[in-house]
Amino acid sequence: MPAARRFELIVNGEPRSLEVEPRTLLVHALRDGLGLTGTHVGCDTSQCGACTVLVDGRAMKSCTMLAVQAEDADVTTIEGLAKDGVLHPIQRAFVEHHGLQCGFCTPGMILTASDLLTREPDPDDATIRRAIRGNFCRCTGYQSIVDSVREAATTLREGNAA
Repeated sequence: MPAARRFELIVNGEPRSLEVEPRTLLVHALRDGLGLTGTHVGCDTSQCGACTVLVDGRAMKSCTMLAVQAEDADVTTIEGLAKDGVLHPIQRAFVEHHGLQCGFCTPGMILTASDLLTREPDPDDATIRRAIRGNFCRCTGYQSIVDSVREAATTLREGNAA
């Protein structure tokens, strides 16, 4: 078995150090090594998007990324989106517009939406649907998710983040 390797990264704004085997996936390092269980393991094949996190601001599927590939990176999980107990506007919009039901896909959907809205602050429905196409939801039928992302975009553009 390969020797464990220690590396540094920033997780949810805090410097962290992890020691993992080189073959450890980022999703397992976050869940098992740091206890951040909001990042879900869905399919282990990068098909469902439940494991999506932000790595240096970009949505990445953590079930296909080695943990050591995140060395010196800034990783944001769903636990790091809210600030001081206040939900991020995307999180609030998902609650208010019923963009979640069972909640399993929700962290990945929200982080994918965060990446989208950083790059495209005023997406139309087709752009939203294209952005979330790598995230599967088995409950909502997607329209409520699109509505949630559209509402979050409006809130963020208007500066009503608090």
